[in-house]
Amino acid sequence: MHQLPLAARPPAPRPHSFQRRAACRCSLKQASASLAVAVRQCAAAPLLAATLLLGAAACPDFPAATPSAFAQSRGAALFQKACIGCHDTGGNILQPGATLSMKDLERNGVATEEEIYNITYYGKGRMPGYGENCTPRGQCTFGPRLAEEDIKMLAAFVKSQAENGWPKIDSDVE
Repeated sequence: MHQLPLAARPPAPRPHSFQRRAACRCSLKQASASLAVAVRQCAAAPLLAATLLLGAAACPDFPAATPSAFAQSRGAALFQKACIGCHDTGGNILQPGATLSMKDLERNGVATEEEIYNITYYGKGRMPGYGENCTPRGQCTFGPRLAEEDIKMLAAFVKSQAENGWPKIDSDVE
């Protein structure tokens, strides 16, 4: 039997829309183990896979998938929004001995990302805490609180900047 050329073949039957949706029914929480698992669990089409990959950076369920460049630019934006008033170029206008230079961070026992995260979340001395569950109230910022993932990005950004001697931050970062 002769095969028909592709153009002459009848189109393959398409599943109904509810069947297509059922093939990719999973939540980000279910797929949070890794991006590869998310793609497999959802039986994702290439476009959905690309969307997950690009969207994962903004999703707290995928912290390991956050691209380094995105984290740095997001960290810079958060720093300019919440920290630059007191810590411009890594300095400290209120306490000159508590700058964000690597030397001062080490001397003050705040040299790891985790320690930077804790101080940013809970505050210390004149430094207000920005965490959603910061207590006691007098130690915390009166302004908007930051999400846990944002504080993690800030801590990574501060640590990176300190290790590199606080290179200039682009002023056009949003």
